[in-house]
Amino acid sequence: PMANCTDLPFRLIARSQGMAFAFLEMVSSEALVRETHQTFEMMRTIPEDRPLGAQLVGCDPAVMGEAAAKVEAMGFDLVDLNLGCPVPKVVCKGGGSMLLREPATAEQIFAAVVRAVKRIPVTVKMRLGFSDGSGEEAARIARIAQDCGVSAVAVHGRTREQGYTGSADYEAIRRVKESVTIPVIGNGDVVDGESAVRLRRVSGCDGVMLGRGALGNPWLYREVEAALAGAPPPPPPDLAERKRVVLRHIELQVQHDPRPVGPLRRIISWYFRDYPGVAEFRDKIHRSQTVDEIRELVESFGSVVKSV
Repeated sequence: PMANCTDLPFRLIARSQGMAFAFLEMVSSEALVRETHQTFEMMRTIPEDRPLGAQLVGCDPAVMGEAAAKVEAMGFDLVDLNLGCPVPKVVCKGGGSMLLREPATAEQIFAAVVRAVKRIPVTVKMRLGFSDGSGEEAARIARIAQDCGVSAVAVHGRTREQGYTGSADYEAIRRVKESVTIPVIGNGDVVDGESAVRLRRVSGCDGVMLGRGALGNPWLYREVEAALAGAPPPPPPDLAERKRVVLRHIELQVQHDPRPVGPLRRIISWYFRDYPGVAEFRDKIHRSQTVDEIRELVESFGSVVKSV
């Protein structure tokens, strides 16, 4: 569940390349309860976009419970609770990773959401800790979640203080895994099949969650699946295949987004970041004013070979 990333077109492209389960972008529980137009637009989906979870962020147990009931009523397959977001505007309000420091509030939230949801699983996504990277804070929260009836927890192997710097600590994720009996899903720095296997081996986690490593690389899902199964890796996409998928992403963005140019300016360069000439290409994409301009730039990006 990555803000400004995992929208409907992104999810559809990812599913076409083997993604097994997807999340919406992070949803504010307060905004969902108020039924804001922007929130419902963010939660828009289609039948092909399944299975699909919704992640809620907030710090008021009653509001989180009410929002979770809405998620279930809207037909989502899972509701996830965010205890990992490091962004200051979320943390300063008491949500996201701040709840790692507030176990009593976290417990009230877990209990309220589990009571409110009748049919779908409740999960929690968290970081190792606020500033303590040992995993003890996450382990404590995981035990509370388990006692409240939460079905699984996902752990990103960094602290809130780290943000996205440094490296994910898979050993610390293992400490969380050993503290509970419910499934623990590992997350952080999975960029290829080898790193997914290492995460699974070191942490002992029950599953692997992919995040930033899949931005511009939807082929990662099949690579990871093959690696975890001990199968040979699928062939990497050549430039022609990469461009085909990018052009399809553009089509989906136009189809499902009334203002596609802004998101496309951000998204398109991700697909070509390993190629020479991408800096100039990115500059042109960012200055593009229409979808047609962006499409033409992608189609003309064909006279280079992948760098080593």
